[in-house]
Amino acid sequence: MNSRNFLNLILLFCTYFSSISFIQAQQLGSISGSVIDKQTQKPLGNASVVLLGSSNAAITDTTGVFRIKDIKVKTYNIQVLLVGYKPQTLFNVDINVGNENNITIELEPTVDNLKEIVVKANKKSVKAATLENPLSVQRLTTEEIKANPGGNFDISKVIQTLPGVGGGQGGGSFRNDIIIRGGAPNENVFYLDGIEIPVLNHFQTQGSSGGPQGMLNVSFIEDVKLSTSAFDAKYDNAMSSVFQFKQKNGNPNKLQGNVRLSATELATTFEGPLTNNKKTTFLFSARRSYLQLLFSALDLPIRPNYWDFQTKITSKLNDKTTLSFIGLSGIDEFKFATIKNATPEKLYILNSNPIINQWNYTGGITLKRLIKNGFATVALSRNSFDNNIKQYEDNDKQLATDLTLNYASRETENKLRVDITQNKNGWKFNYGASTQLVEYTNNTYSVIRKQLNDSAGNIVQPATIINFKSPLNNFWKFGAFAQVSKRFLNNRLGISAGIRSDMNTITSDGNNPLNTISPRVAFSYTLTNKWALNASIGRYFKIPTYTVLGFADNNNMLVNQSAKYLHSDHYIAGLEYVPNDALRFTMEGFYKQYAHVPVSLRNGIALSNLGNDFTVLGNEAVITNGKGKAYGLEFFLQKKLTKRFFGILSYTFYRSEYSGLNNEYVASSWDNKHLLSVTWGYKFPKNWELGLKFRYQGSAPYTPFDETASRLNYQSLGRGVLDYNKLNTQRLNGFNSSDVRIDKKWNFKKLTLDLYLDVTNWYVAKSVASPSYTFKRNATNTAFLTTDGLAIKADGSNAIPTLLKNDDPSVTPTLGFIIEF
Repeated sequence: MNSRNFLNLILLFCTYFSSISFIQAQQLGSISGSVIDKQTQKPLGNASVVLLGSSNAAITDTTGVFRIKDIKVKTYNIQVLLVGYKPQTLFNVDINVGNENNITIELEPTVDNLKEIVVKANKKSVKAATLENPLSVQRLTTEEIKANPGGNFDISKVIQTLPGVGGGQGGGSFRNDIIIRGGAPNENVFYLDGIEIPVLNHFQTQGSSGGPQGMLNVSFIEDVKLSTSAFDAKYDNAMSSVFQFKQKNGNPNKLQGNVRLSATELATTFEGPLTNNKKTTFLFSARRSYLQLLFSALDLPIRPNYWDFQTKITSKLNDKTTLSFIGLSGIDEFKFATIKNATPEKLYILNSNPIINQWNYTGGITLKRLIKNGFATVALSRNSFDNNIKQYEDNDKQLATDLTLNYASRETENKLRVDITQNKNGWKFNYGASTQLVEYTNNTYSVIRKQLNDSAGNIVQPATIINFKSPLNNFWKFGAFAQVSKRFLNNRLGISAGIRSDMNTITSDGNNPLNTISPRVAFSYTLTNKWALNASIGRYFKIPTYTVLGFADNNNMLVNQSAKYLHSDHYIAGLEYVPNDALRFTMEGFYKQYAHVPVSLRNGIALSNLGNDFTVLGNEAVITNGKGKAYGLEFFLQKKLTKRFFGILSYTFYRSEYSGLNNEYVASSWDNKHLLSVTWGYKFPKNWELGLKFRYQGSAPYTPFDETASRLNYQSLGRGVLDYNKLNTQRLNGFNSSDVRIDKKWNFKKLTLDLYLDVTNWYVAKSVASPSYTFKRNATNTAFLTTDGLAIKADGSNAIPTLLKNDDPSVTPTLGFIIEF
């Protein structure tokens, strides 16, 4: 799509839908929710809930519940006031006819009630950090996620606008690899209402993360909290970040829902009460993709297809006890189809990618009980990830004799965690323990190198084949933690200190809790009512991936049981400036030092350089003697919506390096050096909204091909072989792109229609990715060209190698609608 056609599309969109605006009439909406104490989770009665700029307000009842009706539909900022608590402001809350927002608001008690009772906006209301996490914390609300240009309601893509967050190697990638401050993609953990969700994306890379499409439904999400350091002690395996996705509760007042349709997917969501007393509510959604239809129309050989389902049920058993259930599952199919008009690029896609079938689920029950001066949480959950991958020398014909990869694995975790939080005399205590039973299976047949002979029958290349059934089966993991926090010096100085330890029954020294003692401490000092100085130091551990632990040799013997926990030491310091209730600026410096990094014995490189493809990470013999480091500076500016404008600006300069078998540091695959993201939105009259996003990603390192190995193995592998002796010695160009989004809403008698146009890379910037190795084909793309005019030899000695550029721009216009009812 060129720029002229794009502008014509925008003009048509605006003109046509402006012409039908007369059909909407003035309608009224409503909002409901509950107000609770942040420290004790107890409901707060008599709190004032005010829609700023209007006469609409309500007082919470004795159970902390409120509901405001007959509200003029538009966007509001909502302020919550209660004697003895700091005022809280919620920004950019849409009031529509179709769906009634149901929100939970947590108020933080003031230390000195008499001095803190002021009826005005809290200067720290935009502040994302807390006493336990005073820095390296950002938040996004559901409205910010929905309105994000180019995000297309995919939370995994939207969070890449935050500081320190990269989107993988190169630029313009369609994958959701999340790179935090130069760390590897598998160094992040994700929690949904306190339940860990190991699989966040469709077609996820086992042993890593990422994938082309996120699984979470934005209609469930109340807000997202990202911590890139100073992690709470209760979270295990966090190396680079902790994502906390907070879901809303189902609406207790009425049955409602929405339908979202775009060019690539259809999603439906329902919510409402399950009992007449409104104490039990539900949320449920289902989504399926239409990517296979789009790719068929484009005559691409791949046919991805997915389904996902999400649910939440919340029941208030009594005044002190709440029981909730969450569920998230996905089904992924990745197949191939015959190409109508073959090109070298399409044929390369056909044979370089595997056939993937996956399914996964996470289900968990959480019991929260209010206790004296706090609350206790017991969480029981189970998650499973089933991954089946096949690849042939010719994925179109799929002959059994040409099978080069047959992989079947399943990871299942059964988890129990007890978490207690109490407050006494200004001290906050958080402590608990967890246990997990891990079940693992892995059957692998993989041709790393095919045996090749010359014309005389001599072996040119011996075969390297991995063929095993993992004997791992199951093992246990245990963890315990404690954290204490308090403010001193007239509340200017906040200190939070924590410690945790983890054990397992599979690695050689995994039963010694002293090996994983991970202390951490964070400081926050209030310089003035607008400026704060923050710092943290901590050590964090991560168990090797199950693909590493479960790998066996061809005699079915485990080979990586001596692998150690990866550990990282973080040193962070920064300034925070909050000049008013809607503006926040942070500047932070960070340094991360890694030890016991897994290193491939086959390739000699750190596994932390891998994980952004569609195969498996860690299914090989390793030694955990690698090192790594990442350091940099981070700037962040956030402007919440107060009138019509809101925006985010983030910039990160960083370096990231890892060592391999030679113990020498080289630039990591994620060492882009520069990350810049600017996102802004403007709300026009008559429910029109415009969003624009610009992003820049610096030059990424990449590894050139080994010409000899690539020539020998291209026909069996369908791709070239990288020369890891020259790991990341070359760099791509920097990448820049921009996305735009236009929304128009209509409120009818009982429903709301939101029509949107979302265009990714609207000014047609070239993509940035490393080239692909292949052999030159004839004019009809039916055979390889050769130097001697004869049929191509098995060892490729008479082939003509060539590199395919991967810089074609990708422009994705999406016209869709959302109906709320």
